[in-house]
Amino acid sequence: MPYVTISTVRGILDAAQKKTLLERVTDLMVEVEGQNNPDFRRNVWVRIEEQEASHWSLGGMQPTAEIIAGTFGTIGPDGVRVTR
Repeated sequence: MPYVTISTVRGILDAAQKKTLLERVTDLMVEVEGQNNPDFRRNVWVRIEEQEASHWSLGGMQPTAEIIAGTFGTIGPDGVRVTR
């Protein structure tokens, strides 16, 4: 039973992107580990773990909400990307 955890900065993925990522990672695990057996799907756990930007560093720089919004766009309270 595989457990896949995807760690990312909160605010980068909107609801549709998360749904797509969860589906495609599950599909990949069925293809690779489950050898394309469709029954294997029910054994695949995939989790997206989002952390606040202050918990991350890239090249010594901590991203801010403004940097994330400027790069990826903002996400509304409904989980849908508002701007990009």
